[in-house]
This record gives sequence, C-alpha cells and structure tokens, in this order.
Amino acid sequence: MIRLDHVTRTYKGPRPRTVLDRVSLEVAPGVLVAILGESGVGKSTLLNLIAGLDRPDAGTIEIDGLDLAPLSDDALTRWRRTHVGFVFQAFHILPYLTVAQNVALPLALQQQTANIVDPRVAQMLAAVGLADRGDSMPRELSGGELQRTAIARALVHRPAIVLADEPTGNLDTAAATHVIELLRDQVHAQGATGVLVTHSRAAAAYADRVLVLSASGLSEGTAS
Repeated sequence: MIRLDHVTRTYKGPRPRTVLDRVSLEVAPGVLVAILGESGVGKSTLLNLIAGLDRPDAGTIEIDGLDLAPLSDDALTRWRRTHVGFVFQAFHILPYLTVAQNVALPLALQQQTANIVDPRVAQMLAAVGLADRGDSMPRELSGGELQRTAIARALVHRPAIVLADEPTGNLDTAAATHVIELLRDQVHAQGATGVLVTHSRAAAAYADRVLVLSASGLSEGTAS
C-alpha cells in the first residue's frame, strides 16, 4: 500500500517553486495506477518522493505502514534495494553487461546466491518474452526489447512497489502497448503496487486506475 497525505514539495532558490501542493494518494496492492499530467507538473517528483529519492517539505509518505521520514539516506537506500523496482524512460540498461546480467543486478545488490539469482532471472526473462535473449548484449536489442529488459530488472527481486517514469516515451505504438500490458500483468501477478506516470493517454488506458496531476493536485480521471 502506498499512502501520501498532504505532501508538498517546494524547490528553493531565488524563485521558489512549489511543484506538489498538499497531494494525497492511496494505491492498493495488485493495482497499477497511471498518473497523467503535462510536463512540469511534478510527475517525476512524485515518483522520486515515493521511492525515497527525494523528501517532502510537508506531509507524510507511508509504504506498507512504514513512514519514510525518519529513515536516514543509507536506510532508504537499503529499503529501496528490497522494496522498490524502477522502470525508466531511457531504459538505463548497462551496455557492457548481457541482458541476463542486467536483469540480475537488483539481486546482486542484495548479495543473493546463484541458486536464487539464476532461476529468478530465467523466470523473469520468460515472463517478458526474452527467454532466448539472456546472452545477448543490449546493442542487439530493439527499443521494445530494452524496455522489457528494464521491466524484468525492476521486478526480478519481487518488490512491493513498482514505479515507472514515462516507460513508453521512446517506443513506437506497438511496442508501447506491449510494454504497458506487460507491466500491468506483472504487477497483478506479483501483487505489487504500481504507479506509472505518463503524458500518454494511450498508455494510461491500460492501467487499472487513472489519475490526473495538475497544479491544483491529483484528481480522478480517464484515459479518453
């Protein structure tokens, strides 16, 4: 469960700018929520706050009952390694590692042994339709295959929270549709809590629930 209660984030400077103003949000396990919004309204900031990569100026953020505010930066890093999977628009696949090695990274960071890593990686590659590409290098993959690799990497350690930041922005329509369906299906299969931020209504249509983020906050919306 993700719970945000009146979260505010203001960027300081000569011209302070409040990006999020008293935003509240609840997302249940097994649900993929799409958050629509124009560029600059704070979609990525919202994801970073949920992931503990940024801290709010006011309000509370709880993940499965855990208040993130008291945690140190080191504690948040350890928490993310176990509980959060992140899918980025730019893939962030390491070019010098094979597909399987990229997918295995979250488990390697947890210092899991090969008897856990190897079957988990094989299972996730099969789930995203890349069972025969584990030994391939990233340069040999299409954009859609790279994003599927990123989804497998985000989910291989079975995180409670799955966050996706514009994951279809660099894909054609067919690949984008496949990636969003895959992300939704894997969130359902693992019982994770998923939040997808996007400006694409076509992508949002595949989520279980659609919200719209604007300067006035979050509101229920539709992908139409």
